Amino acid sequence: MKGETAIIITGIVMVVSGLMSFYSIQNSQDLEPVLRSIKHAGTFVGLMGIGVMVAGILLYLINRNQPKMQESFDADLR
Repeated sequence: MKGETAIIITGIVMVVSGLMSFYSIQNSQDLEPVLRSIKHAGTFVGLMGIGVMVAGILLYLINRNQPKMQESFDADLR
């Protein structure tokens, strides 16, 4: 598996885990500090996962197989 694919998959996992931790805790005024921290961490992990996915996509686009140019230096010597 290429590195770009692993980075994209990691980003998807981060977004899904962030969404799960954010939406699994109900929002209320009497929320304990530990649960509130988990909910905020879920938001942070989800947003970082989006960044990781974008980085993986950009790496994939940059590192695609590009056609190699063959330059001939014989014409310059004549």
